[in-house]
Amino acid sequence: MSKKKSAKRNIIEWLIILGTIAILYFTGLYSAVIGKVQEGILLTGIMQPDINIPLNKQQNADYNLNLISFNNAELSLEELKGKVIFLNFWASWCPPCRAEMPTIQSLYNKMKNRDDIVFVMVSLDNDSSKAKAFIKSSNFDFPVYFLNGYLPKIYDSGTIPSTYVISKQGKIVAKEVGMADYNTSKFIDFLNNQLL
Repeated sequence: MSKKKSAKRNIIEWLIILGTIAILYFTGLYSAVIGKVQEGILLTGIMQPDINIPLNKQQNADYNLNLISFNNAELSLEELKGKVIFLNFWASWCPPCRAEMPTIQSLYNKMKNRDDIVFVMVSLDNDSSKAKAFIKSSNFDFPVYFLNGYLPKIYDSGTIPSTYVISKQGKIVAKEVGMADYNTSKFIDFLNNQLL
């Protein structure tokens, strides 16, 4: 008799779990909730960006990337040559993208008054209004762009978020596929070293 109750209880628990997931998914809250959980994981400090690409493995950046801003201003990565570029590809529906954005915002706050380090946050949302609504509701103020043409192969990792750091000399000196905590003194030192 207790085995029947146990089996029945397990079924009810699973139905509640699946029902909760379905509600989150169909109401559009899935990305926000999972993103918050993953944001908590980032706070542990265990997910640091990979900044150890050996010199002989560093590739040349492709500056043939055309973008358009929230305000419809056009930008070519070519215009940023000679600066250190923090280039991030994301989407509003992507929980890991949402999770890492507060760390990127904190990093941006520390760097935004500098002319030699620039942030280029590229939304891959099909509907730009969703990306704009997410950025506005989250109070992020880093520069956000959309593709205005094709994505160069070197930046097409097939996964988001994907982040690249391009040195002053035009080399991809860091590539992180997946979420990471960028607001660390080690990463800030790394960015500053790309100016040498």
